[in-house]
Amino acid sequence: MSTKTPGRRCRPAPRRKGRRGLRILLILFLILAALYTGIRCFWLRPPEQKQETSQEVSGDAEGPEADAEAEALKSHTERKDHFYTILVSGSDDGNGNSDTNILLAVNADGGSIYGVSIARDTKAVWGGKTHKINAAFGAGGMEKLAEVVGDQLGIPVDYTVSVDIQGFVALVDAIGGVDFDVPVDMHYEDPYQDLYIHISKGMQHLTGAEALKVVRFREGYATQDIGRMETQQAFLKAVAKQVLQPGNVTKLDDFARIFQEYVETDLTLGNLAWLGTQAISMGAENIAFSTLPGTWKDPFIYLDADEVLTLVNEHLNPYVEDRTPEDLNIPT
Repeated sequence: MSTKTPGRRCRPAPRRKGRRGLRILLILFLILAALYTGIRCFWLRPPEQKQETSQEVSGDAEGPEADAEAEALKSHTERKDHFYTILVSGSDDGNGNSDTNILLAVNADGGSIYGVSIARDTKAVWGGKTHKINAAFGAGGMEKLAEVVGDQLGIPVDYTVSVDIQGFVALVDAIGGVDFDVPVDMHYEDPYQDLYIHISKGMQHLTGAEALKVVRFREGYATQDIGRMETQQAFLKAVAKQVLQPGNVTKLDDFARIFQEYVETDLTLGNLAWLGTQAISMGAENIAFSTLPGTWKDPFIYLDADEVLTLVNEHLNPYVEDRTPEDLNIPT
């Protein structure tokens, strides 16, 4: 069970009908803006960390053996100070599932933020049945999605963030657009979605609407979803660099309005204020991204348990002790 105190939830925007595909992968962009916005608050409060309370000493052992087992369990679940995991997702308004999922590890004491993209076709199991991991959102919202992600990776998800696609467009426009090196020529038309993408490869100054097209584009990559996620991660780095510039202090009111209109989260304003000061002190150079390693075998992406374990312990693990293969629960 979690010991955190749920924060006041920000009102989400209504869904727009008839728009399939990305709800948004770049939710982290809004999180960064929210963190930056946090400096306007007067009450700074570090978020609380989720504590493991459901595990018990196994068997009927008593005495010294039971004490040793209990002590080992306590040591294995000891948390690092000021290390938080935040799951950020964008929901797909075509079928109710999450289109994009990023697990964000904020290591305030270590001075780094690390985001890992989780492919929507990643194999997951719950209720005795096999699913794509993005269906967890449709089955039980952010709470269920966080439960499934945490179970697979063997670590708790402390907080969640859900964002509407229009918030991304509004925020890119609020910072005056973003300079970005588009990796491939992007040409795609889908009249059914009213989607027309014609953006050339190379350095471009993108408006919010143009940036959305870039991160939605899936054609032209050797592997569509992986290529798209790599582009999205590169774009987030460019955005983070611009959002965290001191000159954006004049836009705090715009950031706050956009965040409250389009984002739903259980982080409190005090939490955001505290995290905001940490993010600003870190700087964009200490923000990095990767993708959970796996192999596509229709219809799922199967995670590589060994590589995932290494990534968890290097970047995502909020515990003092390394996770072990027994801690992870990755479907084969």
